[in-house]
Amino acid sequence: MKEEAVSQFRRLLGRADLRAVPEARRALRELLRHWGGPGQSEVAELLTSELVTNALVHTDEGAVLTATVGPRALRVEVRDFVGRGGQPRPRAPQEGATNGRGLVLVESLADDWGVRPCEVGKSVWFELGVAAGAEAA
Repeated sequence: MKEEAVSQFRRLLGRADLRAVPEARRALRELLRHWGGPGQSEVAELLTSELVTNALVHTDEGAVLTATVGPRALRVEVRDFVGRGGQPRPRAPQEGATNGRGLVLVESLADDWGVRPCEVGKSVWFELGVAAGAEAA
């Protein structure tokens, strides 16, 4: 995101503490109260839930959630601190499975997304642009 940030929040997510998922959604909902068009906040909450859940379940460590709202876009980033493992990528969920759809949803609904390697761990992020005619925060 190249524009100057309007507002941002950062949350430390406790190790394997899945209570952080609804807390992250509430914090994001508050940040996005006046952002985007119809349904965009809900999409942002869904995608944030997926990234937070993935970080807490698949790394078994804590993580940091950062959400930044700019004049034209929202960027959400979840950074973990695990040095092992490969880069996450979307995969087709197994038939009847109740998990495995997180990054498929991110890939389908985000305007852009990716994985950035860090010195220790990685950062998985997505961006959503403001819908035409919608006001930024």
